[in-house]
Amino acid sequence: MRPMSFGQGGSPWGPNDGGSTPDWASLAEASEARARKKRWMVISGAIVATLAVGSAVAWGIVSTNKSNENANKPADQLPSTADIPSEGKSGGPSFDATTPPPPLDPNDFINSAAKDRAPLNADSLFPGKQFTAGDRVYTKGATARTTNCSSVATKGLQGLLSSNNCAQVIRATYYKGDSAVTIGVAVFKTRAQAAKAKDQYNFDGTVVSLPGSGVPTFCRTTRCRMTANSVGRYTYFTNGGLTNGQDATKKDTVMFSLGDDLQEFTFQQIKRRGEVQASAAATSG
Repeated sequence: MRPMSFGQGGSPWGPNDGGSTPDWASLAEASEARARKKRWMVISGAIVATLAVGSAVAWGIVSTNKSNENANKPADQLPSTADIPSEGKSGGPSFDATTPPPPLDPNDFINSAAKDRAPLNADSLFPGKQFTAGDRVYTKGATARTTNCSSVATKGLQGLLSSNNCAQVIRATYYKGDSAVTIGVAVFKTRAQAAKAKDQYNFDGTVVSLPGSGVPTFCRTTRCRMTANSVGRYTYFTNGGLTNGQDATKKDTVMFSLGDDLQEFTFQQIKRRGEVQASAAATSG
């Protein structure tokens, strides 16, 4: 038989330079090395897999330890069925439904002297040196306060304030150019008294105009415009005209605007009293 040629299907490990006999010791050592490497790869993979499973279990225990606290207890130590919360019931505390109290009505505080306790004077009703209505600016003149209500009224208004138990009158004058208006706020104990005074007023007399602080005497001997209104326990009267000694007419648009704006400003100031006191009472209560 013809000898085998290494070039045509010899040993897969290649030729042996020392002769035709394979080096069995070297081959055995190489095989053992490959076997050791394979075993380490298998062991390393197992370690990695074990660590991965351990991490997942650890996170699971951290997040579910309370719900699984009975997982390893014997059956005779587990809670009875009656002690286990039924499905749909919350394990947390229960609270009775509560209804917030209704907001306080600001009108309650300006309707009666019993609740209307905020400071009340010319500065609180008419703060600052002027007031603005839209693009119109009016300057404040003199202010005054008296508990003798009849002394700052004329004709029929004197008796009307007295008969309805007026407690005080606060006056303020505002002006712009030759126009000036005095507003007198009559303060009563109750809303009913204030409303009665307003309803009984028939423009027989008016509040006495208040000059001073740059405003000359006005509306004493000349024709002037008078108004009246009320809100809460307050009734307010205006007396407006010209400071140049002339009678006021319907053509005096500045005077008319000043009177209307001053009424609205006073109304808002009184309403604000109620809002501020209602808010303070709600916070403290």
